[in-house]
Amino acid sequence: MSRKYINPVLSGFYPDPSICRVENDFYLVNSTFAYFPGIPVFHSVDLFHWKQIGNAIDRPGQLCYDGHQVSQGLFAPTIRYNKGIFYILCTLIGKDGNFIITAENPAGPWSEPVWLKDAEGIDPSIFFDDDGKVWYCGTHSVPEGQAYPGNNEIYIQEINLSLLSAGKNPLTSKSTGIWRGALLNAVWPEGPHIYKINGWYYLLYAEGGTGLDHAVCVARAKDISGPWEGKKSNPVLTHRHLGRNADIINAGHADIFDDTNGNWWMVLLASRPHYGVCPLGRETFMVPIHWEDDWPCISSKSGLIEKEFPLPPLPITNKDPLWSYEPSCDHFNGALPLHWLMLRMPENKKDAAVSFNSRSGALRLFTRAATMRGTKEHPAFAGRRIKHKNWAFCAAVDFSPKTADESAGIILLQSEDYQYRFEICIGLSGKPSLRLILAAGKEDQILAEAECPVTEKYLVLAAVCEEMALSFFCGKDQYSLTCFSDHHDARILSTEFAGGFVGSLAGIFASGNGKDIEHCADVLWAEYKELL
Repeated sequence: MSRKYINPVLSGFYPDPSICRVENDFYLVNSTFAYFPGIPVFHSVDLFHWKQIGNAIDRPGQLCYDGHQVSQGLFAPTIRYNKGIFYILCTLIGKDGNFIITAENPAGPWSEPVWLKDAEGIDPSIFFDDDGKVWYCGTHSVPEGQAYPGNNEIYIQEINLSLLSAGKNPLTSKSTGIWRGALLNAVWPEGPHIYKINGWYYLLYAEGGTGLDHAVCVARAKDISGPWEGKKSNPVLTHRHLGRNADIINAGHADIFDDTNGNWWMVLLASRPHYGVCPLGRETFMVPIHWEDDWPCISSKSGLIEKEFPLPPLPITNKDPLWSYEPSCDHFNGALPLHWLMLRMPENKKDAAVSFNSRSGALRLFTRAATMRGTKEHPAFAGRRIKHKNWAFCAAVDFSPKTADESAGIILLQSEDYQYRFEICIGLSGKPSLRLILAAGKEDQILAEAECPVTEKYLVLAAVCEEMALSFFCGKDQYSLTCFSDHHDARILSTEFAGGFVGSLAGIFASGNGKDIEHCADVLWAEYKELL
């Protein structure tokens, strides 16, 4: 009996999916922008269970995006495999541009980046042709000068793998433009991937921008240099004609692949609105496809992303079917859990604002000058993706503030300018207090403040979201929480309010709020769960 899978296959902030298959194994990566570790790597054997096995950017010094805002940093990775080597290409916005990293094991370690100095634009991809040639594919502004914003073209350049292996710039030819979009005056043709299937070269790419007008389009050619023709019924997949009130919107930026039974699939990003906003950001969805007249088609009666699709059985393995589930409660035993993120990265370990071995079983956050409102520093912060419409997050924080400048607690983070902070601090009374702060595009606003008991034992701080209304709680443990403040708008934790490209995180933080203070907060555990 065939089972079904549920969309999204990765819920929460997992945009720009790219995937490759190696025999019976599937590997998928996503964008992470200014978060560190960067580029999560997921593994699946059945397209139903997905387990994060590593992060491709996982160590200080591998690259640096200090100075980047939350929605800058790493854009649109592509993962591919060829002759025993995995390749990831990605863009570091605003600095060195496009790069390639490699690994023999997709779990890592991944190499130092090789920078593609002659590759303009964004969204790099790599294609291994059956004649032995290797091609770079990317998108940049049309060379004659843009006639309008988003007037871009997709182009190719040849790659020399020997130069890449030597750590040198591997691009050995001038760029050749091959496509400018399916529609007249198309905007933002991007996220390109090239495949060769049954004698045809296919170019799959996104068009229309990454918001409501997003779409997946396709072109094909008998020669990689062209001429290319677009499918007359382009786009292959879009939800833009459904409007803002559809259950799934912003569909685009896709990658296609086959399984070992000859079935074809597409992974892509899309968003789920709740009360008119998308607080979970752009998530990873999957749809089956089939081929008609040598063109890909979506295998659903509606031609849309549907919540459920049948999943044909794949070869039986000895993997535990429950292997992929993240724990609801995280402990910090010497390392950051794989599914957690920090903001930006330190240049080296000694400059880190967090420590995993200063106190056994705890995450230590130092009260340094960097704040959660800053755009350049590496703050003392760690968080995990919010993945559900209704959820609860709590953390045990051991912190006794010394001065009026420092604070520590939990944070709901969308960007530097849109966030809630529920913190322990020295209050207006001069005594240890709890304070709820809102940032919504303006200066911090104190929503509530009250004196709190701060003892040698930790304090549990919690946030609960129900139907886009936030409530905040505190207590000596998770079993004795009392409401501190409620009925706050969770919609501000969305790109519709904040702009940018990321989803929301729930996490923990500490700060000296502009001053380096010789102090710290310890987080003993943190828990996130869906509310049903």
